[in-house]
Amino acid sequence: MIDLYTWKTPNGRKPVIALEELQLDYTIKPVDIGRDEQFQPAFVAISPNSKIPGMVDHDTSVTLFESGAILQYLADKTGQLLPASGAARYSTLQWLNWQVGGVGPMFGQLGFFANRAKEKLPLAIDRYLTESKRLLDVLEQRLSRSAYVGHDEYSIADIAIYPWVVGVMDVNPTLLADARNTRPSMDRWMTALAKRPAVIKGMKILQDAERLPSIGT
Repeated sequence: MIDLYTWKTPNGRKPVIALEELQLDYTIKPVDIGRDEQFQPAFVAISPNSKIPGMVDHDTSVTLFESGAILQYLADKTGQLLPASGAARYSTLQWLNWQVGGVGPMFGQLGFFANRAKEKLPLAIDRYLTESKRLLDVLEQRLSRSAYVGHDEYSIADIAIYPWVVGVMDVNPTLLADARNTRPSMDRWMTALAKRPAVIKGMKILQDAERLPSIGT
């Protein structure tokens, strides 16, 4: 059994989708970041950086934080969603790291400055909007040459990127109104992923997280 400590954010949804795809037994342990539960000692013991998600695999006594590491661990544990060796493995890992190092931070900053910041700073909004659009263009270029992002099969790279792309467009519908209709390959990919049962469940499963006992309970 795996305990997943998470919340309803793009990073928080990534391991849920992977666990559903891999059909592993897991339990959701909500960490309400709106109530700063990520700073509670019980969670910091799992995630020293006080960021969700965190994971405890009781079968192997492995404890992990950082969503990219969790996705790679789950793929290696099961031998699925990540090639075992060769060029396809490293292509998948490079696109996973592209999300972790680029998409997540840039889309997150756009969301903060455009929506949550009390003071709207045009320079900051323009900076992160421009970079977010550039990253979407990179994704479009990649998907114009490949059915999926990492290699020619669905993988943890797709799982990592999809919630962030959906999230940035949902949070910024005016700023990114043309994001899909100007990027047909990305639209094709998003349409295909949105039909996957594991993706559907992973994107929705945390909507009722308030009803589950949280780490702060």
